[in-house]
Amino acid sequence: MPRNTNAIQPNAVKAHDLDAFDRKILGVLVRDANVSYADLGQRIGLSAPAVHERVKRMRRTGVIRQTSALLDPVAIGKSLLAFVHVDTHGWGNTAELMAVAELPEVEEVHSVAGDTCMLLKVRTENSQALEGLLARIYDVPGVIATRSYIVLSAHLERPVQPDTTKDWPAPRRARSS
Repeated sequence: MPRNTNAIQPNAVKAHDLDAFDRKILGVLVRDANVSYADLGQRIGLSAPAVHERVKRMRRTGVIRQTSALLDPVAIGKSLLAFVHVDTHGWGNTAELMAVAELPEVEEVHSVAGDTCMLLKVRTENSQALEGLLARIYDVPGVIATRSYIVLSAHLERPVQPDTTKDWPAPRRARSS
């Protein structure tokens, strides 16, 4: 029997089979979470109350974890985006290391395979602020090295996308005469 090596477990989400309408709802909401239930219903072909019930169910079951605002990093003074590889003694998925998730500059924390233990996505004001963040990361027990990759330009950043093509019939082909 495989041994679970994670000391900190993510919140469990119960398995839920999404139908085509659920996927379409998610596809619209991921682009614009402020859309009204009436508009959402019109876009996907359901009534507003039916859409509302489906959204409530997806929130309750954990499919929709939260609704949040996407901020413009330049507008809020955090224009430097970097990825930081963190090398640690041992497995590295410790409570102390996971506490870096509480730092406001840290957007994502991933346990990864390869030549590093953890991968962080971070945003700071400038290179001096990144240097300060790296100093705080080095203060975490078990951290032995970091490698930082500063992003020059981002061509695509987006939230998780639902597969809106599942459960939909294949498009009809035009008849040839």
